[in-house]
Amino acid sequence: MVPSVPTLPLRARGGASSSATPVVLRVPQIGLGLWKLERSAARDAVLNALKIGYRHLDSACDYGNESEVGQGIQAAIAEGICTRDELFVTSKLWNTFHRRQHVRAAATRTLSDLKLDQLDLYMIHFPSISLKYVPFEERYPPEWIHDPTASSPSMQLDPVPLQETWEAMESLVEEGLVKAIGLCNVNVQTLLDVLSYAKIKPAAVQIELHPYLTQTRLVRFCQERDIVTVAFSPLGSGSYVQLGMATAEESVLLNEAVAAIAAAKKRTPAQIILRWGVQRGTAVIPKSSKLERLEENYAIFDFELSDSEMSTISALERGRRLNDPGSFCQSMGAFVPIYD
Repeated sequence: MVPSVPTLPLRARGGASSSATPVVLRVPQIGLGLWKLERSAARDAVLNALKIGYRHLDSACDYGNESEVGQGIQAAIAEGICTRDELFVTSKLWNTFHRRQHVRAAATRTLSDLKLDQLDLYMIHFPSISLKYVPFEERYPPEWIHDPTASSPSMQLDPVPLQETWEAMESLVEEGLVKAIGLCNVNVQTLLDVLSYAKIKPAAVQIELHPYLTQTRLVRFCQERDIVTVAFSPLGSGSYVQLGMATAEESVLLNEAVAAIAAAKKRTPAQIILRWGVQRGTAVIPKSSKLERLEENYAIFDFELSDSEMSTISALERGRRLNDPGSFCQSMGAFVPIYD
């Protein structure tokens, strides 16, 4: 029997007017993150995850695997594993498509690749980093470098007001292409800015969250405003080691306090950390293409952590941000410390 997965209420709106009927969606607290999932493995990873019971998929244009993710979704539906209505599918607007005239085309390209008529949630991937437009026919996904063939390849910033992008995102809701909109990689100041003019408020944020970067005040800010918080990289440094952005020794899975709780609970360190994320009231989206890991990550809803255990894990906070454009963008010719 598939374990019941708790959900978070996500408050969408059926249109941009203040009188539009509110719509409450349900976000499963465990999802499958699709970043760094190889195209060759994406279809089967999605299909296997849906067989296990996952119903929350976190995708993005920039991940470069949306066509294969769509194949996995369609295979699961064809096999009777799930229906489209049972799924919560997220994707993200890439940095090169922030100008008003490019937002709809980017969303419809994602829908075409995913083989869907509508997204449950569409998010601005990096609201504070707008890049010069790259046409689909030139390169897709466009990634960070504007022209990889240039003598000195680099990022090319294109300062687009966030309000312009957000208004275009609102139009997607009005048109029915997406049910809800949100932002990734943000701080409170960015959210305050959007909230000051948004006709349709952000329904969710997606931010880096793990025991070494708890972002307690940002999580609280969102929860007090009924903004769902989704945690990316919830297991910490694993995906960043091969990118040279972290060391294997930094893994929170190796932390002695986590290991002690795991031993006491007869669970794995990964399950303990994911359970901590769920009990904080966030949704977590760990990534894996391995069947045994997909099953392990999903099996976190038949036990609880005590208040003391929660506090012990939260106390591991050390401000270790792994996904920091202020660091990694410098190698691409741009200094954009968006969290400062």
